[in-house]
Amino acid sequence: MNDAAAVFESNHKKLSLISFNSGTINLINEGALQYYIKVLFVPAGYTLTVDFNRYETQQATLFFVNSNQYLQVDVAGEEDAFLINYNRDFYCIQIHDEEVACDGLLFNNIFEIPKVDLFAAELDVISMLFKQVRDELSLQDSSSEEMIRIYLKQIIIRATRTWKKQNLENEKVHMQGVDQDFLRNFGRLVDIHYREKHAVADYAAMLHLAPKTLTQKFHKLNLESPNEFIKNRIILEAKRLLLYTGLSIKEIAFKLGYDDPAYFNRLFTQKCLTSPASFRRKISE
Repeated sequence: MNDAAAVFESNHKKLSLISFNSGTINLINEGALQYYIKVLFVPAGYTLTVDFNRYETQQATLFFVNSNQYLQVDVAGEEDAFLINYNRDFYCIQIHDEEVACDGLLFNNIFEIPKVDLFAAELDVISMLFKQVRDELSLQDSSSEEMIRIYLKQIIIRATRTWKKQNLENEKVHMQGVDQDFLRNFGRLVDIHYREKHAVADYAAMLHLAPKTLTQKFHKLNLESPNEFIKNRIILEAKRLLLYTGLSIKEIAFKLGYDDPAYFNRLFTQKCLTSPASFRRKISE
């Protein structure tokens, strides 16, 4: 790829493809891409932090990062990696299938696993799709927008299938489609309401279940309790607010639905083994 970035922009719709390596990771880390949805195609030998979890690539890997999620490329290699970033106007309208939309399984799953490992034939196909996106961006034809969207959707569909095989079809977690739909629905509700609803009973009611039944469903699937999942989502947002905003700890507590900042402080410290103030200081450094 000759240029570091190729861009499509029309009205409010925007998508770009950026190539980067050890010499140009500032293109990814400078913060300008925070509000875009991102798909990264990364070779072996890279280390990334996504929402404060660290990943080292042992082979080519796809990462899926939603807008406002924390992303940092910590270690890059000599071989180029590629990032497609786009806004919701480009690809995220209601008619898109929920599972492959911008807030679908890859970008918002209950396991908080944002990556897909690529092997053999699947690696060849994904490489070709990224090349086709690059070629369309270079062409800038009147039909390029729709062609790019088709290639992007193919990447997401193929990666979704592979993600399921890698994460839902193993000895520890084996789920039928009904279980997957149930968990996606629960995760979606938590993502919408976590700021004002902190109790398992709130979500059980929205799912027309007894709180005990909801907890038992998680137990049967060898998952953390729904109560822990709700707390984890709250703490994740707290970390993002500590990083991205200048809000005080008290203001963050109120924003996340806690009238007692001291209780929020204790919850954060219990889950993260450090206080909110110490976390902010460390992540800023």
